[in-house]
Amino acid sequence: MNQDEEFREESDLLGTRLIPKDAYWGIQTLRAQENFGVSLVRLYNYSTLVQAMAMVKKACTLANLYLEHLDKEYAEAIIKACDEVIAGELEDQFDVDMLQGGAGTSTNMCVNEVLASRANEILGEPRNTMSPVSALDHVNLSQSTNDVYPTAIKVATIYGLRDLSTNLEGLIDALDKKAEEFKDILKLGRTEMQDAVPITLGQEFGAWSGALKRDLQRIGWAIDILKTHNIGSYSNLDEVVG
Repeated sequence: MNQDEEFREESDLLGTRLIPKDAYWGIQTLRAQENFGVSLVRLYNYSTLVQAMAMVKKACTLANLYLEHLDKEYAEAIIKACDEVIAGELEDQFDVDMLQGGAGTSTNMCVNEVLASRANEILGEPRNTMSPVSALDHVNLSQSTNDVYPTAIKVATIYGLRDLSTNLEGLIDALDKKAEEFKDILKLGRTEMQDAVPITLGQEFGAWSGALKRDLQRIGWAIDILKTHNIGSYSNLDEVVG
């Protein structure tokens, strides 16, 4: 097979490199793969973070479209690409190491390139990160890794804490039911590895439930704190991601 059929050329300030034609990522992702191979744990192993990055990119694209800084056709293609990634598509394309220099630059650039390539496909162009939709000039418009990456981490953490809260509520409900079921069963209490004042088994289960209810409240406080993020200060994330 001819090499031209397998690869495409992409360029940056350091030169020109060959990129696999079927890859949505581009030259910056390739350089990250070459320079940062520390943990061998890849970004695509953390789907919630990948989806959070796409949510941030979608929000930024919507803002740039509203401010008329971005062509409508390009913006709509980028938004559609973001929605696909948020839905769990193209995950294997986010192929950079989780340990990297530049405070997340490799991750940000990989996401920019994948979204640009997919946007170009949506516009009927060949899969590439250069034109007409550019990873830097359009997908990353008016953004910095130091804003995008921490914001995405906070978004991903919020989703994780929401899942934790849902599971915790189920556990609390189960403990409350046992507290009622065991309310008449008498047992010895224990303190500092010694027998203590008698209590009911129901009271013991109720104490566990009470501790978890306080933890659930603390998780809610943590979620509110995380909503103060690097891009846009405070916002209702539900309004951003739907």
